[in-house]
Amino acid sequence: MGSTDWQTSSYCQEGNSCVQAGTTGRVIRLRESAVPETVLTTTPGRLSALLTAIKTNRLP
Repeated sequence: MGSTDWQTSSYCQEGNSCVQAGTTGRVIRLRESAVPETVLTTTPGRLSALLTAIKTNRLP
């Protein structure tokens, strides 16, 4: 596994609860800055489907 360059969300205010995202190859990694040891992994297609479902209010 390669190293991940983490970027903090532009919506983050001052504090420790910020969403951070990074990529390693074709894998997208997401974590909360307050708990950086917990990392969610996904692919671009699956993340896109999740964001579309959220935006269109189609979550179960």
